[in-house]
Amino acid sequence: MLLLGCIKEVSDYELAISLPNGLSGFVPVTQISDAYSKLLTQQVAQGELLEELNSLPDMFSPGTLVRCIVTSNEKSDGGRRSVKLSIDPKKVNQGLSSTALAAGMLLSGSVLSVEDHGYLIDIGVAGTHAFLPHQKAKNYIKAVKKGPDLKIGQNLNCLIVEVKNEGRVVCLSIDRSEVAASIATQRQNWTLSNLLPGLVVKAQVKKVAPLGMKLTFLSYFTGIVDFMHMDPEKSMSYSPDQVVKACVLSVHPTSRAVRLTLRPPFLHAGGAPRQLPGQRMGAVLEEATVKAFYKQFGAIFELDDGTLAFARLKHLSKTRKSFKPGAFKEGCKHKCRIIDYSLMDEMCIVSLKHQIIEARFLQYQDIHTGDVVQGKVLSLKPIGMQVKVANGIRGLVPSLHLSDVILKQPEKKYNIGDEVRCRVLECNPGGKKLILTLKRSLVQSKLPVLSNYEDAKPGLVTHGFVVCAREFGCIVKFYNDVKGLVPKNELGSEPISCPDKVFYEGQVLKVMVLKCEPQQERLLLSFRLSSKPGPEDKWECTLKKKQEVKYQIGEIVDVKILKKKDNGLEVSILEDEDNVVAWIPTLHLSDFVATSRLLWHCLQEGDVLPRVMYLSDKGEHIILSRKSAVISAVQEEQVVRSFFEIQPGMLLTGYVRNVMPFGVFVEFPFGVTGLAPKVSMSDKFVTDTKDHFVVGQTVIAKVMSIDEEKQRVLLNLKVSECSSGDSAAESFALLNQYFKELKEIRDLLRRGEPSICELVPGKRVHLVVQDVREDGSALFTCSSVTGLTVTATRYHVGDKSIAPGEKRKAFVLHVDALTSEVYVSLREELLQQRPKRVSMRS
Repeated sequence: MLLLGCIKEVSDYELAISLPNGLSGFVPVTQISDAYSKLLTQQVAQGELLEELNSLPDMFSPGTLVRCIVTSNEKSDGGRRSVKLSIDPKKVNQGLSSTALAAGMLLSGSVLSVEDHGYLIDIGVAGTHAFLPHQKAKNYIKAVKKGPDLKIGQNLNCLIVEVKNEGRVVCLSIDRSEVAASIATQRQNWTLSNLLPGLVVKAQVKKVAPLGMKLTFLSYFTGIVDFMHMDPEKSMSYSPDQVVKACVLSVHPTSRAVRLTLRPPFLHAGGAPRQLPGQRMGAVLEEATVKAFYKQFGAIFELDDGTLAFARLKHLSKTRKSFKPGAFKEGCKHKCRIIDYSLMDEMCIVSLKHQIIEARFLQYQDIHTGDVVQGKVLSLKPIGMQVKVANGIRGLVPSLHLSDVILKQPEKKYNIGDEVRCRVLECNPGGKKLILTLKRSLVQSKLPVLSNYEDAKPGLVTHGFVVCAREFGCIVKFYNDVKGLVPKNELGSEPISCPDKVFYEGQVLKVMVLKCEPQQERLLLSFRLSSKPGPEDKWECTLKKKQEVKYQIGEIVDVKILKKKDNGLEVSILEDEDNVVAWIPTLHLSDFVATSRLLWHCLQEGDVLPRVMYLSDKGEHIILSRKSAVISAVQEEQVVRSFFEIQPGMLLTGYVRNVMPFGVFVEFPFGVTGLAPKVSMSDKFVTDTKDHFVVGQTVIAKVMSIDEEKQRVLLNLKVSECSSGDSAAESFALLNQYFKELKEIRDLLRRGEPSICELVPGKRVHLVVQDVREDGSALFTCSSVTGLTVTATRYHVGDKSIAPGEKRKAFVLHVDALTSEVYVSLREELLQQRPKRVSMRS
């Protein structure tokens, strides 16, 4: 079916089209023209933007009339119809042939290419070449204000000026005055098979009826004008045989039924219908007067400003059963709300339904960033949750925003149809894009909403969410895609060596604005909400200046633990008259990551740690290290003090600073860092870098290459490349250090948890079966030790049948002091083995 439509909205991927009688449809980006589709295909194939391919907003403007053809009319699950259209000239003008073309004809065309003297136009007629001279296009180009030239794919209302070689060549014009003056005549040989919407004709009234009238035009064509398309000024004065000017609205392909309009804006080809003032959309009108009621269609009302509006039958009452026709006699008044505007009918669409009149949101323009809204869950997909906020308004809750914590299985928390309370993160009415959050911390926040850089005044405290945590700090996002940086030294009152271990993507935190440059969209933030130093802070600052001079990297000191914190120990340096305070990160308590955590667990405030090395003074704190390998490297001068001392082939001892998908960053004493790419990390094939290294791990790295200009160092961590020669001696030295630290941990445990020290791998113990689980594993109790969870897996229970209350002899496999868990075995082959003693000196 061919229709005349008016562009209502333009997005990157489709045109929303207003159709006659309050209907609407859309034109996908692939239904513009053949030339435009080829450019789209080419861009997708090349994977880069093409200069000659323009976006739909660059070529189309709301309010422009276009000829369309219906390509599909589908009904959705919700009962709403989706009308898909095309404005491709090949489809719209498919009824035309080259021999049927005549001067004065008006038809659709699309720019095919830009030439020296004009444009080649695709009019969709096989065997015909259409040319538009620059002279006939310049006035139109100036009026539409879309650039100095027409663009490939741009849709045009073309007037045939000249036909040559029996229709094989035609010359066109898009001059607005020429197009507006054109009228379809009999000489142009129009037939019912090629008649186009948008043609202006002279017609004669044949019959006038309450719902419209019948016309004849072009001598033998018959058409219908419905009540919505009569001229409002003359609707009561039409009479048979009267000659009127009319515009073709639609042509049905099978019945050949033609519908026309007598509304003035359409009576000049290329005209534009009147727009509704923006502030009227959604307006609630206390009194709208009934002008006419049509029992099969609906009612026409006169609004407070004298304009007419139409309400469909289903919008006149809550249900069909509650509908009372007597309430819609001419002159009756009703409360209603403007819910839409039909450009093709130049008429507001209103509703009398109470729930629509009282609705908080009617269109995307009603929703503002930061609004808290109620919605209903429509679907759950990998990218997030689709939520219905109101009729015709849907939003997306990205998977990151489904909860304050990341949900691996959101379907266990949410069901289709659930009511949810969300907050608007971003709303783009033009693109009908609505992004929501379900994070309770954001939804319930009473702090100001930061939705633009201009509002980011220094000192402002608000809520934001982390989108990235890296070695340099955290990127925090707010509303409307406003984002800023929290540098490493502003992450907290204590130093944080690995932000990615402390902060996670999606984490909601309070932040304070330190500095903002709105024009550059730069925002500097802090997690330290009080930036003004008090008297104690000033004293600490003065003290730190002294500390910088007092200690040198590599200096060995003894320290006393002042305070245990989640990520390290706050200590004071002994035999120092100024009571200097320093910091030992947990991962610097040992060369072995697991041992570091055990040591932190066992150490208590007041304990003294001997032989700790001054490592660095980053920002506000002295950093100390207890890593034996790092201390040895510094004392033996096997270190580099600056980038310029590095030479390819050097073996350097350092520690893993960050593990990335592409490689591992290693830091050395004196602050030099390098990167070991994925291919140089291990002698084995590396699939996931995190399977091979962890942050804080002590490593020996070989320098592969240096880039002096960018001051970058490439490293190799392969064991085969990083041995100094006597690998056996190195291995025994590491084992010796490991067992030495384990003995230290055991001595520390004896203070608070002496029972756990009685259990060592290889020891035989007598246990009582407490419980046998469904998976075959068993839990035990032991009279000699308390407060421990003793477990045997199904394999280590063996073939024996055991029951609660039975006494059994078991073999200790492993003791986890951190979790207070002991793993044992009942297998005979282990219990019968004779224990062997290994001397550390052997």
